[in-house]
Amino acid sequence: MNISASLARTTRLLLRPAARSCSSGSGATSNSPTTTVTNMVSNLQSPLFTQQVVNAMRTLYPEELADRSWDNVGLLQGNIDPSSSIGAGWSTSRPVSPIVLLTNDLTIRVAEEAIRKKASIIVTYHPFIFRGLKSVTLADPQQRILLQLAQNNIAVYSPHTAIDAAPGGMNDWLADILEGHSVSTKRSVVQPINQATLPEGFGGAGYGRLVELAHPVNLGAIVQAYAEGLGGLRYVMVARPKASAGEPEHVMPISSVAICAGSGYDVLKNCKADLFVTGEMTHHSALKLTMEGKYVITVFHSNSERRFLKKRLQPLLQTTLRKEDPVAEVLVSEEDEDPFEIWDVKNLPPAALLGSKK
Repeated sequence: MNISASLARTTRLLLRPAARSCSSGSGATSNSPTTTVTNMVSNLQSPLFTQQVVNAMRTLYPEELADRSWDNVGLLQGNIDPSSSIGAGWSTSRPVSPIVLLTNDLTIRVAEEAIRKKASIIVTYHPFIFRGLKSVTLADPQQRILLQLAQNNIAVYSPHTAIDAAPGGMNDWLADILEGHSVSTKRSVVQPINQATLPEGFGGAGYGRLVELAHPVNLGAIVQAYAEGLGGLRYVMVARPKASAGEPEHVMPISSVAICAGSGYDVLKNCKADLFVTGEMTHHSALKLTMEGKYVITVFHSNSERRFLKKRLQPLLQTTLRKEDPVAEVLVSEEDEDPFEIWDVKNLPPAALLGSKK
């Protein structure tokens, strides 16, 4: 059944008048449309596996760690236990399989991958709903995803900044990439969260990390470490101070590194660090840092985050879920990728040269 037919069928079911009762008087049973819809809603339940995934994510990365002043974390789209829908005017032939699909961004291609791989819940690092919706139609890509997932009974959960702030989370993983240079390090949180608001066991949570190296390391070694640690990147972007006219070029060894996944300048801007590592940074922010004698490495926004799913979250979440469901499976999306590519203008992709008119 296509999306339009499915929505039309659901609308007819909700608006169809209930059969009139033949009995009369105070003992008559109400069969009004309002009562019918209320009973339908009250009988529906969330699948057990969805509840297990949500509880596991909240245990690993409590939502209290997220920056809710702007972020939108938690269960963003629910799904329905098919057994609870019997007699409720709704049914699905798609079973709730114990499969989770991890992704950095929830795109149309990732949604279709989830359907194809029979996932019942997607854990997307970035929320795919940030603001309220005034309509849900096929005209908007985000709304199309919502309709596709609802039709296929797939839930969506997003942890976002809860993972950033958690000890052992995204930013600690990025800081761990600096290990292995035969140099000891000292690590601190750039923007700590108020300790009074932290869940038990999550002391020291906060945004961004400052890593101090016991002795200086050359910039090239750090660039190579991040290129490898983030999945074998061929190119990274570097902003660095330029020598004055007539002076020899010099690259200062690095003794301290400020780190934040994604777009991290606002978190890191007051750090006393030689090098800033983040996913992306605006032109003027990078220019300011280089004029202050600082260095910057950027790798594109989601490239600073995506590898965490495979290296840390997948094994951790799967181990946690299998304590309750031995066949639970956590997959990492093969369709998820950063929207930006770097093209060599002397070796353009063949597809870019098709369709030209002479």
